[in-house]
Amino acid sequence: MANYPQLDDARGVWKLHEVYDAVMGGYWPNYASRGLLQGGGSPSETAQIDMITIASAGNSTDFGDVLTNQSGRNGYSSFVRGIFAGGSPAGSTNNIDYVTIAHQGNSSDFGDLSISAVDIAAGTSNSIRGITAGGRTPSVSNVIQYVTMASVGNTLDFGDLTQSRMQISGMASPTRAVFAGGSTPSEVNTIDFVEIMTTGNAADFGDCTDTQYMMAGTSSSTRGVTQGAYNGGQTGPCDYLTIASQGNMVNYGDLSVARISMGGTSNSVRAVDMGGQNTGGNAVNTIDYGIIPIGGTWTDFGDLTAIRGAKTACVSDSHGGLCDGYQGTRPPPGGMGRGFCIGGSDSSYSWRTEFLQIPTTGNATDFGEMTTDNQNNTGAGNNIRSVSVGGQNPSGINNIVSSFINASTGNASDFGDQSVTRIHTSTCGNTTRFVSAQGLTPSASDVIDYAAFATTGNMTDFGDMLSNNGLGIIGQCNSPTRGIYAGGGDPIIDVISYITIGSTGNAIDFGNMSSGRQTPGAFSSDVRGCIFGGEDTGSNILNVIDYITIASTGNASDFGDLTTTTYKTSGASTNIRGVRMGGQNPSYNPMDTIDYVTIAATGNAIDFGDLATATKFMGSSADSHGGLQST
Repeated sequence: MANYPQLDDARGVWKLHEVYDAVMGGYWPNYASRGLLQGGGSPSETAQIDMITIASAGNSTDFGDVLTNQSGRNGYSSFVRGIFAGGSPAGSTNNIDYVTIAHQGNSSDFGDLSISAVDIAAGTSNSIRGITAGGRTPSVSNVIQYVTMASVGNTLDFGDLTQSRMQISGMASPTRAVFAGGSTPSEVNTIDFVEIMTTGNAADFGDCTDTQYMMAGTSSSTRGVTQGAYNGGQTGPCDYLTIASQGNMVNYGDLSVARISMGGTSNSVRAVDMGGQNTGGNAVNTIDYGIIPIGGTWTDFGDLTAIRGAKTACVSDSHGGLCDGYQGTRPPPGGMGRGFCIGGSDSSYSWRTEFLQIPTTGNATDFGEMTTDNQNNTGAGNNIRSVSVGGQNPSGINNIVSSFINASTGNASDFGDQSVTRIHTSTCGNTTRFVSAQGLTPSASDVIDYAAFATTGNMTDFGDMLSNNGLGIIGQCNSPTRGIYAGGGDPIIDVISYITIGSTGNAIDFGNMSSGRQTPGAFSSDVRGCIFGGEDTGSNILNVIDYITIASTGNASDFGDLTTTTYKTSGASTNIRGVRMGGQNPSYNPMDTIDYVTIAATGNAIDFGDLATATKFMGSSADSHGGLQST
């Protein structure tokens, strides 16, 4: 890592005043920069979502589709989700759907605009709340309604605009949402604002440079910008305001092509405008961009996949409402501290996924369902997505890989297939990819295969284990660079091996555990891996915890003991704390107990809480484990 500030990706060593100046100046660079555009007439409504990389230039590409053909929608987004709400025909379309910005694919249902079904409304957000303001019902509306973006559900009432209007522009900082212009249906110069994390009516902010509507709205963390306007005809002004203050907008630039009804999105530096209708009233496929702190004449960016003329909705994972400083804009090493118990067996094969907050203590909570009832599966996760790999359902051994988004709750979706159908694999991973090894086909296997978290599709051959083996560790044991596989059955062994996650190739000998065992659990920080429980060669069920230093090689050392003897168990972790979940006791009954340790220390485990349902032979994952920490 460079030891001086890197303005292109926010890496390096920054002084606090440099971070503050960059954030407050609106030029702190975001780690992510994907923009999505949905809807619009081309010339009829479309379901397609176009995608661009904001920090570069080039033509848009296909991302996926929303649930129905739409135009006149509004959009808002967090670091993870893009959400599209309402749309034409006015007053009858209340659906809200969402996508995960980092993963291409079709949208899923989020809920409904429950306060007022609208089209051509303003949409904007910070990292927590998404806001829909005004619009057409088919009469003009003053309603402001909001959702919490990490969940799903219908909108709640926020308050009212100072003036009923439609075709408004929305802009935001992390704390404040601003709504500019619009029509009543006559064009107006109104600007009003709300504080996003409160509720209540909007207050007067100032005036636009003219009475105008059909502008695109973009923002950095400090500056809101409108692009294009209709004030008796299509024009191309680019105007700005300072979001934290109050006052009138100031003209400081022009679009490369004068037009209205574009989709506008941004990162903390660039404002990008897509599509629209030119001065001849014709729809265009133009994409251009400007520099938010500077202004001037916008520059050609590329072309959309098709002309988009009617009102479109745009979102990004790096707009001004998300520019909330160092932690919000630098690549986060982990997620929310969630651990997941995926599938498994209680009294029968389980569909269930449960989750818990690893930094706290308490009982696990229902998350959603797998794509099939499944046991003998394994899991892995990065800070955004978790996967379940392989398993066994009532139809037999399967090659299913499914996935879900960590930050929400809900059911899993199909990801792809293993390269070889098997159960009892061991899976590790980092922020980019997950790697599964060994398992039973039902014969013992030496296969290692992998896939990238950000895509969907089948797993690819990685290399081979040291020998054919099954029934290895359950739970991720890895650093950001190295994955660990330990023990196994058929026959029971004490061998520990490792791979380099970012490459491909065969496993390499690491050392040995304190004793041979099958179906132990594991978790890790970015430095230390812990392997616990399991069944030894004498059919004894163990409570031992071993540990290794992942970056070295050598034999495992004693860490302490679990609160109970268990095998067919699983683990999850943050970089600080590891938790053991469920398993099977010597009487062959599934267990609901959860215990934990501090990974950097040694000592016996402590009671954490209980699973909602006693479970064994389950997969597990976490969004903040050692494989996600920056090195």
